[in-house]
Parts: sequence; structure tokens; C-alpha cells
Amino acid sequence: MAYEVDRTEEQWRAVLSPEEFAVLREAGTERPWTGGLLGESRPGTYSCRACGAVLFEAETKFDSHCGWPSFYEPREEDAVELVEDRSLGMVRTEVRCARCGSHLGHVFDDAPSTPTGDRYCMNSVSLSFRSREGS
Repeated sequence: MAYEVDRTEEQWRAVLSPEEFAVLREAGTERPWTGGLLGESRPGTYSCRACGAVLFEAETKFDSHCGWPSFYEPREEDAVELVEDRSLGMVRTEVRCARCGSHLGHVFDDAPSTPTGDRYCMNSVSLSFRSREGS
């Protein structure tokens, strides 16, 4: 698929840290309970760390007790791309940034206490947070 932001592997390596590259470009996963955005609770927006596209609003973030930041819906329906993932001997739905194709995490339909029933389980390293405080 062609993305609005399209870089070579070398270009991605030049703009991302090794950990960011491993998760965003190689579909890695950060260890649970280690991400810097897990406890973030201020109003604001979450964007793709690779390209800056705004993906989630803080108002949709919730504590799913899974060890990664979780949201019940993206900011815009077309902000993310959902792809079937059959790795690790299971079937899951991968979530990618629709602007650059970077891996963000996975979505699960196991959050009945949310308005959508969905849990977008994201890697902190895949996201950047911008606070609305003071604006």
C-alpha cells in the first residue's frame, strides 16, 4: 500500500531511535508496564511518533490493566489502518498509522465497559503526546 509519508528503511532509521524503529517499522512490542505514556492522564492528543499524524484523543484513553496505553476509538475512523495479523500462532488485528503505515499495536473487542467495546492497545513508543494544559 502507498502511504502519504513514504521513506526508505535507511531514512526511517535516521529519524527513529532503535527502539522506535523496532516497534514502528518492524512490528515489535515494548514490554508491558514500561511505556512512558501508560500513566499519562492530562487532556491532549496522541500522535504517530513516526510521522506526527494525530491518532487518539486523551478523552478516549482508559485503564485496561493490560500494561499498554489503551483507547476505545481513534480520533478519526480513517486515522488508523486495521490489518489481519496471523503472527505468533494466533489471529489478531494489527493497528497501523494510516498516514505512514507504522505499527502502533493491536485492537481487541474485549472492553465492554467502553462506548465502543474496543481496546486499541498501543505501544507508548509508537506515540507522542501533546498536552492541552495551559492552552
